[in-house]
Amino acid sequence: MDTLPYVVQTTFPLLFMLVPALGALLSCRRRDSGRPAAEIWQRWWAVGALGIGSLWITLSFLAFPKGMAEAIGFATSPFQFEIAFANLGLAVLGFRGAYASPRERLTSGLAAAAFLWGAAIGHVYQWFANGDHAAGNTGGILANDILIPAVMIALAARDVRRAGSDHSHAARPAA
Repeated sequence: MDTLPYVVQTTFPLLFMLVPALGALLSCRRRDSGRPAAEIWQRWWAVGALGIGSLWITLSFLAFPKGMAEAIGFATSPFQFEIAFANLGLAVLGFRGAYASPRERLTSGLAAAAFLWGAAIGHVYQWFANGDHAAGNTGGILANDILIPAVMIALAARDVRRAGSDHSHAARPAA
């Protein structure tokens, strides 16, 4: 991992947003008129950006802890194991998004935001407080940490509002 040029390391995570965006665009061009484009985007984004992106982070931290520590600009730490499994939880939420209701996808986006926006704050702090410009601290991973949950929340909130106005998803009391 340390042999890859900085620009490749820092931009690689952007693929986890670019590929689902392209998939959603192509799927929207071939969709049925009854299937909302926002739903297509949500499913692609949940599975591709959050699910596959978080699974990649999980596997990277488990398989290459030293390389990942270097990529972030940190020393190897047992904390990386915890980061791996926090990302596994996000991956599960993302993959669930393929079949989830709009409200479930909104909840997944909010859960992702709780972790990833906190990580983004940490990245920015390390950047300015300690001059950490490591490829895994700034650039693509920082953009992912901010944009993946933001897009999920925006798309799901729009779909929840639409579903509420259509009365197609009746609210159910908690059991």
